[in-house]
Amino acid sequence: MQRISLEQREDWKTQAESLGFNFHTIDDAPYWDESACYRFSLEQIENDIEDPSEEIENLCFEVVQRAINSEEILTKLAIPENFWDYIRASWFNQEKNLYGRLDFSYDGKGPAKLLEYNADTPTSLYESSAFQWLWLEQAMELDLIPKGCDQYNSIHEQLVEAFQNLHRNKDIDGKLHLASCQDAPEDEGTVRYLEECAVQAGLETSFLHMEEIGIDENGHFTDLDDMGIRTLFKLYPWEWIMTDDFGKAVPKSGVTFIEPAWKSILSNKGLLPLLWEMFEGHPNLLPAFFANDPRAADLDGGYVKKPLFSREGSNIEMVREGEQPLKIEGPYGEEGHIVQALHPLPVFEGNHTVIGSWLVASKPCGMGIREDNSPITKDSSRFLPHVIY
Repeated sequence: MQRISLEQREDWKTQAESLGFNFHTIDDAPYWDESACYRFSLEQIENDIEDPSEEIENLCFEVVQRAINSEEILTKLAIPENFWDYIRASWFNQEKNLYGRLDFSYDGKGPAKLLEYNADTPTSLYESSAFQWLWLEQAMELDLIPKGCDQYNSIHEQLVEAFQNLHRNKDIDGKLHLASCQDAPEDEGTVRYLEECAVQAGLETSFLHMEEIGIDENGHFTDLDDMGIRTLFKLYPWEWIMTDDFGKAVPKSGVTFIEPAWKSILSNKGLLPLLWEMFEGHPNLLPAFFANDPRAADLDGGYVKKPLFSREGSNIEMVREGEQPLKIEGPYGEEGHIVQALHPLPVFEGNHTVIGSWLVASKPCGMGIREDNSPITKDSSRFLPHVIY
């Protein structure tokens, strides 16, 4: 694994904007950054990223199976009691999931260590899938990288196939509605890309914002044309739904949600101590405990304290021995915390680098890389492409 400085394509911003990738720059700072790329060997990808991702996904299914049958665990996860039966039903009815992203600390040498699972509303999808692949093809054409390079990236093809399977198996019945929040360009860009994949799969689709969803007199959800919503992809966290007034109507709405409600167990940082409790010593897991667990005090070499529902690095606190704690401010924490053993991100030329391993329909299929000047990855962290050669 190497970080290689590169010449940028002269017209990449024009291309990005013509393709709808409008969040390539955030607050006048680069988000998409092709001034460098990361190089991997095929063996590193297959053995250290792809295989562990599939294994961890299967371990996560065992966690869900345990959690839905345990009131104690559901309480620890701060999941409202009025949603417990609904979550159980989504699991027992085998409601299908679409995608997720496992975030790893990996330096190219040792086992990749799981930091968290973005199982419900992961972003950085379009840039991982389509724009990164476009960069690969053009960078080879322009001799910016050697001819014959490859990339760990079949995300787009797997998304289209997953939508085809959902359609074929009647998991999507009729029109697929897709929604994100207003005034959230990255979220909307992600959802519109997923809509494009669904259209390529032969589905009829309709985009709207979460704020535009209505509820009729029978408790059914409706779109802007007052048409009923039967299947809804929502880039809107389950923990928000469960505490919204809107959410009270969800269990009886008759809507099939993507991601399904059982994904709320995996998108919760409480997944990390549950995984460690069930599979302690697994080479890709870090010791982790709920914050009120006495064993949390025994972690050596520093720790990271994370709210159960934190996103984009918010309210993360990193404590290293002999150093001032590093903390990112944000709105999370009242729901409770977990504590995870510190496993610092590798640093390449001053950049702290995290690997995002994508799964579609629970199968690993690609990778995205983020880097930051800080040890904590945030929503402003840069996205860099990767190559295999």
